Amino acid sequence: MTPPTAPAGALAGIKVLDLSRVLAGPWCTQMLADLGADVVKVERPQAGDDTRHWGPPFLKDDAGRDTREASYFTACNRNKRSITVDMAHPEGQALLRRMAAEADVVVENFKVGGLAQYGLDYASLKALNPRLVYCSITGFGQDGPYAERAGYDLMVQAMCGLMSITGHADGQPGGGPLKVGVAVVDVFTGLYASNAILAALNARDNARNGTGEGQHIDMALLDVGMAVLANQAAGYLATGQAPGRAGNIHPSLAPYQDFRSRDGNVLLAIGNDGQFARFCQACGHPEWAQDARFATNTARVQHRAALLALMEPVLQTRSTAEWIALLEDKAVPCGPINTIAQAFDDPQVRARGIRRELPRDAGDGIAHVATVANPMRLSGTPVSYHRAPPALGQHTDEVLRELGLDASAIAALKAGGAI
Repeated sequence: MTPPTAPAGALAGIKVLDLSRVLAGPWCTQMLADLGADVVKVERPQAGDDTRHWGPPFLKDDAGRDTREASYFTACNRNKRSITVDMAHPEGQALLRRMAAEADVVVENFKVGGLAQYGLDYASLKALNPRLVYCSITGFGQDGPYAERAGYDLMVQAMCGLMSITGHADGQPGGGPLKVGVAVVDVFTGLYASNAILAALNARDNARNGTGEGQHIDMALLDVGMAVLANQAAGYLATGQAPGRAGNIHPSLAPYQDFRSRDGNVLLAIGNDGQFARFCQACGHPEWAQDARFATNTARVQHRAALLALMEPVLQTRSTAEWIALLEDKAVPCGPINTIAQAFDDPQVRARGIRRELPRDAGDGIAHVATVANPMRLSGTPVSYHRAPPALGQHTDEVLRELGLDASAIAALKAGGAI
């Protein structure tokens, strides 16, 4: 019996030319690749994407020795094909324009106007392919006084105010501005960019009112940094008062933070009055839920210091595991504060298949690469994991053959330094 074929991805048939590097752009294009798009990643000959060299840590070969391939690159380049093209070379530019003419999407994160000199800007490529969806990712957008500046995640975390609300308050041990432990502005920009691309593809191809035309998408890290301030920005806009750093407490909920347990730390995320009442009953202090200072969330936020003074000694009477066991069947959100290693070993994480091992046949001694599963679970067009993050230029010949070049033409391009 012939085994059933895997369903086509949601974006099967969509061709993406990925001119981006580092994190925001590659995160966007990995999302498209996971959904079934054919993503061709263009890299500099010999050097490749900067993140190939952002180590340690490095990938290990079959013998367990460090290679020269940084693990950072693997975070955002799964399911892509890598080709090397020198876009400063006239023949390299011609190749990329030829590929763009057949593509549905181009993603780039060069400085504003940086690709015009190569004929790879939106205006030039739109003339070749009016259906092209062209996404530009920059630090500060295509206009405004900062448009010419380079932008990096850390810089934007500082500028948008995120670091002013992250970390312990001034005057407390360890107080002061703090960046998030992951480049969240880059990651969020990649997610917003992929959403925008999907919207533009729908606007082009929708059966009811599709225009048949592509468009230019202007994504800026600073815009995204401001957008993901979420409730903190809403609070400022409502009151005119800028929030500050408050450690792990929630500005609008209580108790919603970490506590010391008998053997470490435990996290309580109580989001409503019913959960608080059940917690109080379970921990032996039902009277707290009847106290006018704590009966409602607003009252608990207003009397947070008094509430914590009562709770903190009680939380230290049990271990973290004991608190979780006590509360998990009472619909009181409670959990450990894991290391990343502990998180990957969590039974729920294991059950969901979050760690994925992808075989890599690149002839570089790296047999497989471990990646983190895409969290989108589509029943009809599921995410696929068909290709490990590629070696530099692994698919150059393959892609160029698909473009119609024969072996002698490819050899000539290599000899001339275009690829």
